[in-house]
Amino acid sequence: MNSKLIKSVSIGLTLSAIFTLSSCKNETKTTETPTVTESEKETPKTVYASDVIPFFDNWKLILGDGSNVGIPIDFENKDFFYTTNDGKNNWVVFKAPNGGNTHGTSNNTRTELAQTKKWYPKTADDKLTATLKVMNVSATGDARVAATHAVVVGQIHSADAFENEPLKIFYKKYPGQDKGSVFWHYEINTAGDDNSKRWDYSSAVWGNDFSVVGTDANTYPEEPADGIKLGEEFSYTIEVKDGIMNLTFSSPGHETKTFTKNIVESEYTTVADIPEQTKNLFFPLGQDGLERKEAYTGEGCFFKLGCYNQTNGKSPEINKNWCSGAETHGGDIQKQYTDGNYAEVWFKTGSISISDAAVSNDGYFAKND
Repeated sequence: MNSKLIKSVSIGLTLSAIFTLSSCKNETKTTETPTVTESEKETPKTVYASDVIPFFDNWKLILGDGSNVGIPIDFENKDFFYTTNDGKNNWVVFKAPNGGNTHGTSNNTRTELAQTKKWYPKTADDKLTATLKVMNVSATGDARVAATHAVVVGQIHSADAFENEPLKIFYKKYPGQDKGSVFWHYEINTAGDDNSKRWDYSSAVWGNDFSVVGTDANTYPEEPADGIKLGEEFSYTIEVKDGIMNLTFSSPGHETKTFTKNIVESEYTTVADIPEQTKNLFFPLGQDGLERKEAYTGEGCFFKLGCYNQTNGKSPEINKNWCSGAETHGGDIQKQYTDGNYAEVWFKTGSISISDAAVSNDGYFAKND
């Protein structure tokens, strides 16, 4: 082969190689990643309360503005009822301001569940459990008023007659103190027709009972040594069987406490039976009634659970046990939330067991919607 032909072939091969490499390089440059439009992006899934504690088909929900939501499956309200995560667990949040629209005849706001069925104590076999932590109680209120700085986190309520309460579970903590108290109340089912004379008897679980109050409006009693802090978990179990109410309270690092109370046969049928605590707290207000012998026999009862704020803006001159004189900002919820004038409770777990004898509680809701 002559030298011209060899040179021509060589140049051709070189140009071909350059063109091939250049083509590969250009193809790499023009490769693009497909774009995802806003409509194609996945929206974060809302975690509802009914996802966290799967028992909400047994309850109707009242919000802190007085409204009745009904059964709160797949429901949230960012002012009163929603879920949050503390880095370890999902929690159901219940919030209620000091002042706003209340439900029924109460002076106090609540974001609270009410059981949709009622049961009769004498034949009952019913149970409620919960694990919770209280995150806030009111920053203001008269320290002499027993209900100030408190929230109720669980109840048994009567749906019939006077609609009294054989059980209320409280948490209460004074401003500036690390630890608060957990206690429970039994309210008598008043004999006769005058329910204005009803009263509560309070039993301490950890810390003090209801009767330990300040010496003046801004002076608080001593902090309880064995109390529960804000944000500290505790659990309760309420069981009613054959007329007997059994309560168990537990919290890591605290002694487990148990209580038993007969709610179908009264202990308080004569003046001599009434505890001194009650005489000191309620008798000065004219609340000095006796209980009917059969107590809550024959009345349909039901569980309640949530955040029933016990602090309100009403003057202590009206009632020095229940009217707190706290800040309400005229019912402006966001202002109350901003400066700590509200109650907030988080629930991690809960369960309910209902006896076959339980029946619809629609009558209570019809009266209180």
